[in-house]
Amino acid sequence: MYLNGKRISLFSLFSLLFLLALFCSCAKQNYPIGRPFVYSNKVILNGNLSKDEKNRLTTDLENYWDDSLKSRKVRQFFFFDRIKNPPVFDSTNIIRSISFMNAYLNSQGYYYARFKDSVNIDTFKDQLRTNIQMIIEAGKNVTIDSVSYTLSDSNLQRLTRKQEKNSLLKKGNPYSKGIISSELDRLVSLYRQNGYFRFTRDNIYAQVDSTDARLLALTLDPFQQAKLIAEAAKHRKENPAWDIDIRQRPVTDSAVIKPFYIANNYYYPETRSGDVTDSLIAQHGLGFYEIRRKEGILRYKKGLFNYRPLREHTYLRRGDLYNEDSYLKSINNLGQIGAWQQVDVTPVVRGKDSIDLYYFLIPAVKQSFTVDLETSLNRADIISGNTWGVSTNFSYHNKNVWKQAIQSVTTLRTGVELNLFSQTSDRLVQTFLLSLGHTYAFPRLIQPFKNWKALKALDNKRTLLSINGSYVDRRDIYRLRSLVTSFGYEWKVQKRNGDNLWLYKPLNLELYGIDKLDSLRKLIAINPFLRASFNEGNVLSQSLTLYRSVSNPNNKNKSHFIRLGVEEAGGLFGMIPDLTNNIYRYIKAEAEYKQSTKMGKTELAYRGFIGAGYNYGNDSAIGRTLPFFKQFIAGGPYSMRAWALRQLGPGSSLSSDTITTSRYHDRFGDMQIEANIEYRFPLTTIAGFKIGSALYADIGNIWNIKNNSADPDAQFSFSRLGRDLAIGVGTGIRIDFSYVLIRLDVAYKVKDPARLQNGGWMSLKNFEWTDTRQNGLKVDNYAFQFGINLPF
Repeated sequence: MYLNGKRISLFSLFSLLFLLALFCSCAKQNYPIGRPFVYSNKVILNGNLSKDEKNRLTTDLENYWDDSLKSRKVRQFFFFDRIKNPPVFDSTNIIRSISFMNAYLNSQGYYYARFKDSVNIDTFKDQLRTNIQMIIEAGKNVTIDSVSYTLSDSNLQRLTRKQEKNSLLKKGNPYSKGIISSELDRLVSLYRQNGYFRFTRDNIYAQVDSTDARLLALTLDPFQQAKLIAEAAKHRKENPAWDIDIRQRPVTDSAVIKPFYIANNYYYPETRSGDVTDSLIAQHGLGFYEIRRKEGILRYKKGLFNYRPLREHTYLRRGDLYNEDSYLKSINNLGQIGAWQQVDVTPVVRGKDSIDLYYFLIPAVKQSFTVDLETSLNRADIISGNTWGVSTNFSYHNKNVWKQAIQSVTTLRTGVELNLFSQTSDRLVQTFLLSLGHTYAFPRLIQPFKNWKALKALDNKRTLLSINGSYVDRRDIYRLRSLVTSFGYEWKVQKRNGDNLWLYKPLNLELYGIDKLDSLRKLIAINPFLRASFNEGNVLSQSLTLYRSVSNPNNKNKSHFIRLGVEEAGGLFGMIPDLTNNIYRYIKAEAEYKQSTKMGKTELAYRGFIGAGYNYGNDSAIGRTLPFFKQFIAGGPYSMRAWALRQLGPGSSLSSDTITTSRYHDRFGDMQIEANIEYRFPLTTIAGFKIGSALYADIGNIWNIKNNSADPDAQFSFSRLGRDLAIGVGTGIRIDFSYVLIRLDVAYKVKDPARLQNGGWMSLKNFEWTDTRQNGLKVDNYAFQFGINLPF
């Protein structure tokens, strides 16, 4: 890089930015002159605590400083802070802070904490900077000595005992007000799942006994009594343990301890946003047509919806015992179908032990259209020079097909590539594209097992059917025809700490036909590796994918995401002789894990990915690898960001660098390993838009699985893993518009398997922005990436 005609290194550039940011970070805005102001505050927590527990408590305690003792900081230049409008220091506010922090520690079960404050005032020019430290000895956390349940109603007591194994209160576990509150919520939920519609948190409470049993001993000796008190105080300090008894408040309304049953379901699927639901209930259906079924009654005026989707997504039927989970499940599932923009349910008590459920559903806009226009500038040798592409996408969405709440999407795409910049061809239109696709999402599982009870436990059940056909005509190069259709199921299983989303496609059919014209045949003869990109073969496969989102109950700032997928093609149909040379036979598996930890305004994110596919067909007609459209690629804004899209790997192979007659150097592989780490932090806010940044590192590569004697460095080998792994580091700018995030990243290749010098590692001593390959081609050691939303 050059500045004023002089070459500067990347290290010097970052050093300059660091000093500039450091200078700016020292600035204070509107500080009181001649008076001490709060410059910093810090909590130091001591005690016999685990590392995670200490970090959790310390982070939370920082939020309990009195507002007048908080140092207000604004993030600036990556990770530097500037103090803005610091408050004047007042020692009386320390007492308030101690009170707040002690109350928080009490809620977490630490009742014997000791506090010591430290105040230091430094003079810097005309500033009196006050640094405050709060040193806390947490002491031992109170533990649970015993747990008991004393409910006056025998049925509730029996139900509680039956589910006692699921209690959140365990003998020996740490005591906290939060865990008691969660246990009370669990019990109320348990009772409401078993018909107790009127039971609430007001009807139950926890009695905590912190008295040492030794103090209850009767004695007339004052010295013995004093000894007992001293021993109890010592024991309470060394091993504090309390007894917890869950009790029921006195019953003033008999309905609280009475199970309720569903009397009837009433559906109003054409409710308008301005309708008063209480008035609709009071009218008893006057002015409505009705469809009466065993499970409920549908009331309508226009007849926009049939009864079936409402019935299939209602989990409380007539005569069922009221269940809070089934009640909420019905609301959520009806709302997520897409046919209604809002779903509300009003329970109305009938008689002594019955409930009518009134479902009010506001329809979504049934039909919508979208039109998109895309342009692109393409450079490649497999088409005639440089071209300008223009395409138009039409999309039609129907949210209530055949009055069954079935979702359908129809897309039509047409485009051309025009020869406006090249003199190698006299044809204006170089490429013509036309594609048409249609997808149905049925709000149920279409299968032959009508009474399969296991299906009732599933949420958001959908059957997906899609078909897409396309035609591409690249003048003098090739004509490609494709037909892709699939049939599958999607459903969700709710778990305590997260949801499992399953997607199973028992049938996925992909048919391809290509006519290779003269120009393509000549190009393949010059560049043999292009042959794999234009193999003729079809795919008849099935796949299963699991998406799992997990929340950490002990740390709400930490979340996990897991994706597992497997696809198998040609296992059965590949045995048919007439299909042997026409369909691919392979198995492909992928696993991805993502974790995000929020730390105040910053965030630390990880990602790990591994995938592999094996072509067991060994058919020379369609190749020995996966079809190129199923292979793995690396590089680009969402993968190894120091490399351009499809420009990394496979392995440490240099075969593509030996070709000098084409700029077509796309790389594909049958296996991929990748890991990413990213530290995200805010910078500033401009015109209401949040500006952020990140520091990140990517490591990984792609490989072939089967050995190729002509290119052995492309095959995966544990012995070469250290040599083959690529490493890139970088930073970027992120602009958050709330509805979309725009990202511009820049990354540098710290280790490039294709770099011949220094084992692929960069050299700090001889830093270079570009690298010259063995074919004389100059390759950038950095890359700029433009992306939408976060990379992972």
